[in-house]
Amino acid sequence: MNETSLYAPVKRFLESLDFTVKGEIGGCDVVGLREGEPPVVVICELKLQFNLELVLQGVDRAGVSDEVWLAARLSARGKGREGDARFRNLCRLLGFGLLAVDAADRVEVLLSPAALPPRRNPRRRSRLVEEHRRRRGDPVAGGGSRNPIMTAYRQAALSCAAAMVDGPRRPRELTALTPMAPKILLHNVYGWFVRLERGVYELTDAGRASLERWPQPSQTPGE
Repeated sequence: MNETSLYAPVKRFLESLDFTVKGEIGGCDVVGLREGEPPVVVICELKLQFNLELVLQGVDRAGVSDEVWLAARLSARGKGREGDARFRNLCRLLGFGLLAVDAADRVEVLLSPAALPPRRNPRRRSRLVEEHRRRRGDPVAGGGSRNPIMTAYRQAALSCAAAMVDGPRRPRELTALTPMAPKILLHNVYGWFVRLERGVYELTDAGRASLERWPQPSQTPGE
């Protein structure tokens, strides 16, 4: 099976939209014209799978057409790029339509060229801004994912741990280091702290090990 197997079903689909369709014109897989002044030009590029190369071909065709469609075979198990929201959002931002052709040569419109761009996510945006502002310095090189990320929360927990090396502390004694201290000790996300009695916490062996892994400057509350 090759890309030409997609041509007939895609041609039928575009003809149903009142385009006159022809193949392989000017290096384009499919070109449709709807007469008018000026005529409406639609270009469709074909690939057996949705991938970045198909998107790049669409980018190249965008300057000479009124609409760009990208067509590919529908993946057998639904695990192809057509199921990836990031891929669809990229095509939406570029203004490209997506067509999936199934094993029976039926064409499904996955995305219209006129689709609205993806909505902004203000909650996620605010989280990014807050984390950026709270993080001290730039402790993590971008591009890595295997090691624990040095988040602002982890930095604050390490400050608490460093202040407890010499003995137990009360949360209110650590708020000068970080206002998150009471929550950090209470929730004990990393297992670095243990409650000795009501309102008094001590550093665990895991907490001491964390300071060996991420050494901290001496932390004395109130300094």
